Amino acid sequence: MTTHSRISRTLALGALAAATAFTAACGGGTNQPEDTAYVARDVETLYSEAKRQLDRGRPQLAAALFDEVERQHPYSPWARRAQLMSAFSYYVAADYNKATASAQRFLSIHPGNQDAPYAYYLIALSYYEQISDVHRDQKVTEQALTALREVNRRFPQTEYASDARLKIDLVEDHLAGKEMEIGRYYQRSGKWIAAQIRFQNVIDTYQTTSHAPEALYRLVESSLALGIRPEAVKYAAVLGANYPGNEWYEKAYELIEDHAAGVAAS
Repeated sequence: MTTHSRISRTLALGALAAATAFTAACGGGTNQPEDTAYVARDVETLYSEAKRQLDRGRPQLAAALFDEVERQHPYSPWARRAQLMSAFSYYVAADYNKATASAQRFLSIHPGNQDAPYAYYLIALSYYEQISDVHRDQKVTEQALTALREVNRRFPQTEYASDARLKIDLVEDHLAGKEMEIGRYYQRSGKWIAAQIRFQNVIDTYQTTSHAPEALYRLVESSLALGIRPEAVKYAAVLGANYPGNEWYEKAYELIEDHAAGVAAS
């Protein structure tokens, strides 16, 4: 997902351009010591130093400094900007738990703010970046899917929703792949009913993904193994109707010819 991650990072950077431009008139703080997170300073100098550290590729320190803006000057107009910049800095630092927490805190305090769409998007990205391969637990993948759908539901006309929709397709394909892996494992173990449940879930929940043709073929296999030949014929017919030139249909056709020739679909 590296290409999509780069696209997301570019979009995330662009979304904060207006907020960071707010510091243009603030030239102070450029000679401050590097570890200045807990030094009391005026709000403009502190914010400017945080932005400088972010620009220098030190997002973890920048996040701490943005947090200090809010802590030291909670009622300043800069505090709201600092909250979102803190979340973004943690995201850049790949500290996704803190990025999510900061963005969620921003939304709890400023739910109707004009930057709320970006905060929701940043939460979704933070989950998305943590998606692991299909051999591991997929809890965070499901969290990413939920968060991406929330972006699309709340802000369908925004650039964030457009990117979220692309990622939703990828995440659903990933989750379908996990179901397929588990189903194939059950098949190898001779647990045909358990396998059938997994493959059926792919058809019911992730039917637009790249795994659907194989899922239908595996349902043919499982049905034959369970002795339910009319069901096998039905799944083969669905596979042929939707993916007539697919390699999985060719395999399913051979199975039906060998084990269920002349049987009517259920």
